[in-house]
Amino acid sequence: MSDSAVGPEGSVNDRAPSPSRRRLVVSLAAGAAVIGAGALGLRHALRFAPDTTPEGAYERIAYALARGEPRDVFAYLEDAAQHACFTIRDYRAKSLALVEASYPEAEREKLVESYRELASAPDGADVWVLFAEQRGFAKRLRRDLSGIARVEIDGERATIETVRGTRYPFRRREVGIWGLALFTAELVAEAERAARDHELVEIAARDYRGAAER
Repeated sequence: MSDSAVGPEGSVNDRAPSPSRRRLVVSLAAGAAVIGAGALGLRHALRFAPDTTPEGAYERIAYALARGEPRDVFAYLEDAAQHACFTIRDYRAKSLALVEASYPEAEREKLVESYRELASAPDGADVWVLFAEQRGFAKRLRRDLSGIARVEIDGERATIETVRGTRYPFRRREVGIWGLALFTAELVAEAERAARDHELVEIAARDYRGAAER
């Protein structure tokens, strides 16, 4: 998962990145216009900071979006956001199975349609891609593929401020790399909603089975 070997080593203190680092991320933004083999060539031409630094994580996010690969951003979401994506998929899958097995046809069709896409996602990264596209997460990030002006680190948290003044929150992941925290609250809220919905589906499925047995 890590790409850290290609970047400079060492810890990151609160400081303004060098001009070369600012130019690097600006070049990533320009890479959004590069497609096919050109995008692959851009990757080999770049030297990322280690992803054990906030800069390295941000650069990889910018690079993934420049190539039109939002799935690659998943590795650089904080742990809570990743876990929420898996939780959403698992609850929707369990709910879908109950609906298909126990609900009468009139009630079943609407819920099956509602749950199917998330329930059939292969893993959490695919759930992230669905939200990135449908809820505009990727579009929101692409609006500011600009250079890094400043990095603030406070323990396990960090903030990257771009040259356009946008601030991106990061948190150190358990594996040691940094993860974007910008969408965590929304993803966690969605996971909680999926859990609540599943409780209601369980109750209804039990009632429908009981009615069918009488």
